[in-house]
Amino acid sequence: MTFFPRSALFGAAILTLSACGGGSEPSAPSAENPVENREVTETSSTDTAPQPAADEPAENLFAALPAPYVDADYARGRRTFKLCQSCHTLAEGGQNLVGPNLYGIFGRDVGTVDGFAYSPAVMEADFIWTPEMLDEWLTSPRNFLPGNRMSFAGVRKPEDRLAVIAYIMLETGYAAE
Repeated sequence: MTFFPRSALFGAAILTLSACGGGSEPSAPSAENPVENREVTETSSTDTAPQPAADEPAENLFAALPAPYVDADYARGRRTFKLCQSCHTLAEGGQNLVGPNLYGIFGRDVGTVDGFAYSPAVMEADFIWTPEMLDEWLTSPRNFLPGNRMSFAGVRKPEDRLAVIAYIMLETGYAAE
């Protein structure tokens, strides 16, 4: 029989939960944990996103979006999307992961990404993705559509949801109707 110290099991559980966001919003770096204080430098598909120039406020990137998304914080949206990127991609033609690729999500019927195996709950749902629907979904996916397979607990802070939705709008080819 193999013996695992409780701390090792606890650490493994934390790593597993953090892959899907762990059901909580990102925490602020703490002085007690220097690992949290390091800057994220890994490359991902979202790192090719349009970056604000040094002298250009990030908000200008959202200038074409409707209110209230025009006033969102780009950096906050990008940071919040890191909770999503282990399961979703944003690039046009991007692959499906644990969750479907989100390019072109707005204006699309729920459960219609080719090649993705949706849960019966999603397949039976009947709505079109709008920023407002995504806001409701991200508040609590389990409560919004019981029976769906998304294990993510949600984004609790409204300002984080606003920012991540604006970020997704920008990165997935959103066009105002």
